[in-house]
Amino acid sequence: MSSGAGRLDVARVRGLFPGLSDGFVHADGPGGTLVPESVVRAVSQAMRVPIANRGGVFPSSARAEQLVSGARSAVADLVGGVPAGVVLGPNVTSLTYAVARALAKHWRAGDEIVVSRLDHDANVRPWLQVADRLGLVVRWAEVDIETGELPDWQYDELLTNRTRLVAVTAASNAIGTCPDVAAITRRAHQVGALVFVDAAHAAPHLLLDLEQLGADFLAVSAYKWCGPHVGAVVADPGLWEELWPDKLLPASDRVPDRFEPGTPPFELYAGVAAAVDHFAALCPESTGTRRQRLVTAMAAVGRYEGELFDRLDTALRRMPHLHVLGEPWPRTPTLSFTVSGMRPRQVAGELARRGICAWDGDFFARELFDAIGVNEAGGAVRLGLMHYNTAEEVERLVECIDDLR
Repeated sequence: MSSGAGRLDVARVRGLFPGLSDGFVHADGPGGTLVPESVVRAVSQAMRVPIANRGGVFPSSARAEQLVSGARSAVADLVGGVPAGVVLGPNVTSLTYAVARALAKHWRAGDEIVVSRLDHDANVRPWLQVADRLGLVVRWAEVDIETGELPDWQYDELLTNRTRLVAVTAASNAIGTCPDVAAITRRAHQVGALVFVDAAHAAPHLLLDLEQLGADFLAVSAYKWCGPHVGAVVADPGLWEELWPDKLLPASDRVPDRFEPGTPPFELYAGVAAAVDHFAALCPESTGTRRQRLVTAMAAVGRYEGELFDRLDTALRRMPHLHVLGEPWPRTPTLSFTVSGMRPRQVAGELARRGICAWDGDFFARELFDAIGVNEAGGAVRLGLMHYNTAEEVERLVECIDDLR
């Protein structure tokens, strides 16, 4: 693609990623993306200057405050939230558990929650475990096994006036399904339920907007969008004010600080801001605020990845020895498949031998793969494209997979 406002110059983009020098086709983005040099440099530079803990009256403590506020502002721009509503932590799983524990203090036996078969287990198990402890009623939103879609109409039957929370993904990390989250949240809010949206997989592919989605809590993970291993959950600051986590007595009672126990990895927070800046700069000619530049960049990413993925998806579905799981729409550039006569680990090994990085297993989408019926055979093989992949790499993928007959 040619460069320009609203267009992605993939040759320029690839030059930003030192990890691409290994010669592999990195089709494992859903499990963790490569990191651009700007993120590496930001983390390194943060560690080259004195950084103390927060709350001091000296410069190295002020630097720590700046790194925290910088990361909060960046995540807020990424998802359309406000910095005061950004809670940072080690990963989405840990943060989801923390939110579940805090919310559980307001729930009673007989209250209800709704989870989905489509979700990563990080947005299923924490809620089920709370439900088990408190005696909550669990209701399941089911996936259409043929299409891989999560019909929003079923929530009309799942939601009651006892529903306290709906947990749903913005995009499946296994098969790419993008449910109509806004339609689900509208239904949930009509009965007074809160909605926790896992957007970890969606964030590098779609422009997230907290208000448009209607999410009360929105979770993202920086290593899914070219950053370091840091997670975040974003909510309205007023909602955080209503919740109290278990915390150390001397630790801050302020929001969002009271949800962030212990000393944070300040240097990684520098990488979080740099990763958001990376996406905002993908279309160099675009102007405006970082959020405005992200709007332009994510539209370009969506177009570029969509064209690549259409080639890959179409080619694989024509292969008689392959079964691609589901055919959802809309979707991220992510799919999972099985190969006749081969276990997924064997397929992944053969692809690795040919210079292709591809995951095998259930990808923590345990409920989904149980429902589809592939877990007993070792799950499936997953391919996921990113904005640094190319048409030539897609051709290489197709050729290598076709050779597995």
